[in-house]
Amino acid sequence: MVDRPAISKGEMEVARALWQIAPATVREVFEALPAARSIDFSTVQTYLRRLEIKGHAVSKLKGRVRVYSARTRERTVIRETVNDLVQRLFDGETMPLVRHLIEDRGIDEASLAELRDLIDRLDQEGQK
Repeated sequence: MVDRPAISKGEMEVARALWQIAPATVREVFEALPAARSIDFSTVQTYLRRLEIKGHAVSKLKGRVRVYSARTRERTVIRETVNDLVQRLFDGETMPLVRHLIEDRGIDEASLAELRDLIDRLDQEGQK
């Protein structure tokens, strides 16, 4: 696993837009952000540069325009972020996080059924 600096909330919003439309210019990323989100063009530009510095994006100059592409997958960033959270808040233990999410945020019947299916599948894989 590569040890990269964490992505801030604002950087994550920009990264999500980049994952959806890459390769993209700053303008294209800016326009892909939700209209309700009041974010300056220059802030998007700053976030893209930070994502590049942190190793999550790459850019190439095409003429006078810089075009950005994702260097890491969304799934990779999610895994790294969750692993960091579990390590920092729960000393590496996952069950307290699961318990917190279920008890504090609740779980609907469909999600509960999905969780049961996951547990059953893991049990079967462990018995092989």
